[in-house]
Amino acid sequence: MKLRRKKAKPITLKDVTIIDDSKLRKAITAAALGNAMEWFDFGVYGFLANALGKVFFPEASPGVQLVATLATFSVPFLIRPLGGLFFGRLGDKYGRQKILAITIIIMSISTFSIGLIPSYAMIGVWAPIMLLLCKMAQGFSVGGEYTGASIFIAEYSPDRKRGFMGSWLEFGSIAGYVLGAGVVLLITALIGEQGLDSWGWRLPFFLAFPLGVIGLYLRHALEETPAFQQHVETMEQGDREGLQDGPKISFGEVVRKYWRSFLCCIGVVIVTNVTYYMLLTYMPSYLSHSLGYTEEQGVLIIIAIMMGMLFIQPVIGLLSDRFGRRPFVIGGSIALFLLAVPAFRLIDSGLQPLIFSGLLVLAVILNCFTGVMASSLPAMFPTQVRFSALASAFNISVLIAGLTPTVIAWLVEVTSNLMMPAYYLMAVAAIGIVTGLAMRETANKPLRGAAPAASDIEEAKEILKEHHASIEQQIEDIEAEITRLEAQRRRLIDQHPRIEA
Repeated sequence: MKLRRKKAKPITLKDVTIIDDSKLRKAITAAALGNAMEWFDFGVYGFLANALGKVFFPEASPGVQLVATLATFSVPFLIRPLGGLFFGRLGDKYGRQKILAITIIIMSISTFSIGLIPSYAMIGVWAPIMLLLCKMAQGFSVGGEYTGASIFIAEYSPDRKRGFMGSWLEFGSIAGYVLGAGVVLLITALIGEQGLDSWGWRLPFFLAFPLGVIGLYLRHALEETPAFQQHVETMEQGDREGLQDGPKISFGEVVRKYWRSFLCCIGVVIVTNVTYYMLLTYMPSYLSHSLGYTEEQGVLIIIAIMMGMLFIQPVIGLLSDRFGRRPFVIGGSIALFLLAVPAFRLIDSGLQPLIFSGLLVLAVILNCFTGVMASSLPAMFPTQVRFSALASAFNISVLIAGLTPTVIAWLVEVTSNLMMPAYYLMAVAAIGIVTGLAMRETANKPLRGAAPAASDIEEAKEILKEHHASIEQQIEDIEAEITRLEAQRRRLIDQHPRIEA
């Protein structure tokens, strides 16, 4: 019996993309800065939740003020999937760089505008309505911001360093939170809580404009990613013209064809962002409203925690390039399931060292997720649909995760049970465990639909050597399987001579 084997076409040195270090650094800086501005606003909003409740919902009780303010934070997440669909298709049509420039413009203007809104005392119900409109504009732009930034870094990064490089995107997120918290703390120290509630709350939002100008300048100067350029260059003329009509595959076809990647993406984002919003958006209000700490004390504790996260973040990314992304998703989810209740027992103890320890446990677990998310998600989809598919899956997940502060504040308010946040995290951890077991490992592999990428010529040669060795091993495995099947055929013929006839 003869079996024909299609020979695999080995790659050559010219097929490996050599990444320019200076361009890579610019890409990471520009992407991380825009993400930092996004999370600067989220951080400021979380740390000012009580003050904003007094400004925009003064006639409600303190508990209802908090729920209403956090609801205004959560409602824009309903808009994010629309922004994801819109910017995702444009990103696959026109490229990643142009979309990142557009999203940072919308985000900086809408954030800046929050600082201009008159109070409820001045214009009545129009004040919270205008706040909601600004938050919805933010939600629409953010629908394409994170996914575009993560794809941009992933498509610019060498295969062996994608985890480390991608971790700097979340470093920007945490740094944005630290900056937001620091600004709120500084303003409070200078003018007091009364001044903060009166007019000082506006100042942090005004910072969005200069940050947006800097981010736009950096992003406008960037070149398109090597992976997207390769995608366009390798298309035939007819397909290249068809690219201007957007991705040829519909949303429904993306879900059907890449359902496993789609579900894994949703799972990773849910477990990451629920933990994120719980720790960095809800906890400042939890410490002040539920545990009775002053806003300044709550902010100081969270700032200290986030400073520690800044140091851990790139370490997780670096380790994921060596040990893989899946171990951190699985390990982090198991730790969250087992340690959520003990962590909140420490937080509820009333002793500052124990409160800090409980928050630190949650922070390290969160680092396990944020350290690998930006490198894991873009690798799940091929180049031609990466932006639209990832933006859709990501923003559906964030829509669920974004309700965390509001849902938890409501649960604690109606049940008077301070352990509700821990139970919520345990449920989310179960999703993370299943996701980690189901997702494919992507560390040290080329992005789907893209050529291998290396830092320099020596690394490119090592990739070629490993690629050829892998092909040879596959050939050996196939030949061994053919030999086994041939032996099995002969045994069957010996046992049943009529088979040969």
